[in-house]
Amino acid sequence: MAIVASAGLVTAGGALAAIGAQAQAATAGCSVSYTVSSQWPGGFGANVTITNLGSSLSSWTLTWSFGAGQSITQLWNGTYTQSGSNVSVTNVSYNGSIPSGGNTSFGFNGSWNGSNPVPSSFSLNGVACTGGVTTSPSSSPSNSPSSSPSSSPSASPSSSPTQPAGQGPCDIFAAGGTPCVAAHSTTRALYAAYNGPLYQVRRSSDNSTRDIGVVSAGGVANAAAQDSFCS
Repeated sequence: MAIVASAGLVTAGGALAAIGAQAQAATAGCSVSYTVSSQWPGGFGANVTITNLGSSLSSWTLTWSFGAGQSITQLWNGTYTQSGSNVSVTNVSYNGSIPSGGNTSFGFNGSWNGSNPVPSSFSLNGVACTGGVTTSPSSSPSNSPSSSPSSSPSASPSSSPTQPAGQGPCDIFAAGGTPCVAAHSTTRALYAAYNGPLYQVRRSSDNSTRDIGVVSAGGVANAAAQDSFCS
């Protein structure tokens, strides 16, 4: 009794054109042969072979679920954990590496009650077995676009955002009424005895900065005045 399932892994492969760069890629994939080698009332033995169809692996974990309450009682050439029907088998020190086109095997004894169906699917290193090799880029493009967008938004918001409830009157909020981005109490604590403007905006294009403060009845309040104004 045997089943062979092709396990497709998330693979990095193929040529992906990038702006000013060519991303390198790798491939991966697998097939799994699960064979019930012997069976007796209440018990059975099984052999499992993993064939690596893609790039070399340095370690592996194979997972599956038993369909009829079977349990592993002893396993060799790997270490296993089982929680209910879910099984996870990980390599040991001498069989973690599987070259491209290579394979590794482990075996186990188990118990069953009523029936002993072969598992219907497997996953290798967290990816479901699909029987094919897939690809994905292994690196990001090295260059950014050469120009900025040609136009700016055509209109400003038609109304001012509503300040979220539960925040102090001197806190600073992002546009659209999103959560507080500069709480007065937190910012003041960082500045200690400093008595100048508490907040600063920095422009990313040239790193120039502009100080901002809380406007009170007498104008822009410095740090000490803000403490009183915000209390």
